[in-house]
Amino acid sequence: MKFTIHNKTTAPEASQPILQAVERAYGFIPNLYGVFAESPAAVQAYVALSEALKKSALSPIEQQVVAIAVSTENDCAYCVAAHSGMASMMKMPDATLCELREQRPLSDPKLKVLRDFTLAVVKERGWVAPTEVEAFLGAGYSRRQLLEVITVVAMKTLSNYVNHIAETPLDQAFESKQWSAKKEHQTA
Repeated sequence: MKFTIHNKTTAPEASQPILQAVERAYGFIPNLYGVFAESPAAVQAYVALSEALKKSALSPIEQQVVAIAVSTENDCAYCVAAHSGMASMMKMPDATLCELREQRPLSDPKLKVLRDFTLAVVKERGWVAPTEVEAFLGAGYSRRQLLEVITVVAMKTLSNYVNHIAETPLDQAFESKQWSAKKEHQTA
C-alpha cells in the first residue's frame, strides 16, 4: 500500500504545525514524519516521545546505541540510516557505529551492556531475565535509564513498524548512511 508523504500543506490540519516544528528543528521534513502526518495522533505521539527523551539520563550517544540496536534487530533500513547520520553528528566513534550497523559485539564494555540489554528487551518482548537486568545495573546504569531504554525501544518500534508498512523512502540527507536489512521481507 502506497502512503502519502505529506508536507506542511498536504498534511491534515492538526499535523501541519507539527511538521512546521519538525522542519525548523531538522531543516527539512524527513519522510518518516511526512508519513506519520497522515495521523495527527501518530505524529504527535512520535514527537512527544522524542521531546521527552531530551530529558533522558541516557546520553545522546547512548540513545543512538539503543535506537540503532532496535532498528537493526527490526531490519529497518530507514531508521538505521537516519540514526547512523545522527550518531555521526553526535561524534559517536566510527568503530562503535560500524559495530552497531554490522550487528557485531561492541568493543566499548559499557555500551556493549547497553546494547545487549536493549536487544534482550526487544527479543524477549520485555520479559528480560533478571541476570540481564543485574548486568545492566552492574554496568553503572540506573533504574531510570532502564525505563528510558524501554522508552526508546517503544519509539523505535513505532517508527520501524510504520516504515515497514509504508515502505518509507530514504531521505537524501541520509543516503550516505544507507543500510541493507539482513533478510528480504515480502509485503503481500
